[in-house]
Amino acid sequence: MIKVGFIVEGATEFILLKSMSFNEFLKKNNIELVNVINAGGSGNLLPHNIESYIQLLERNEAEKIVILTDLDQDLCITRTKNRIKSRPQDLLVIAVQQIESWFLACTPAMRQLLKTDDFFFPLPEAERIPYQTINRLMVDHTGRGIGNNSAGKIKLIKRLLEQHELDLSISAEHPSCPSVQYFIKTIAGLEVNGSISKKLTSQIK
Repeated sequence: MIKVGFIVEGATEFILLKSMSFNEFLKKNNIELVNVINAGGSGNLLPHNIESYIQLLERNEAEKIVILTDLDQDLCITRTKNRIKSRPQDLLVIAVQQIESWFLACTPAMRQLLKTDDFFFPLPEAERIPYQTINRLMVDHTGRGIGNNSAGKIKLIKRLLEQHELDLSISAEHPSCPSVQYFIKTIAGLEVNGSISKKLTSQIK
């Protein structure tokens, strides 16, 4: 089993990665979650801030560190990676556009949220502001949204997790949401890759 720590940019990501469904996914893949650190905004995911987060996770005996952020208004993944400048041994995962696109990809949870069996969102990552898209869909299907503010985002993630069984493993089954597919595949492979790395280090010694 490999110990992993996460650094995320906001409350939505923090709640998502601390959820029971995600922790069950980690356990199935022989991964122990040591901690999730909320940086409190993408502007705080800068080298001088990240270093202290990394040190904290290392003190918690994290063997691998995952940084999860949104593209926000950056033009491309490469530009976002250069802004954060994570160390080579750390794993940087980028969510295209915003994390709520992964919610749109979880068809069963969205059907429960919208109270309809006739829902499939074809291109979740094509939405510039997926949270607003979800809010609009809620208004269209149920007559009531959840609000276009930070409090609404917290309500949404909690509702999806607690009432509608949001599961990133299911999101990863969507044919057109490559960032969540990459995230799930990469996290699932951490224990295997970590074991290989430990074996090589042992052989070198």
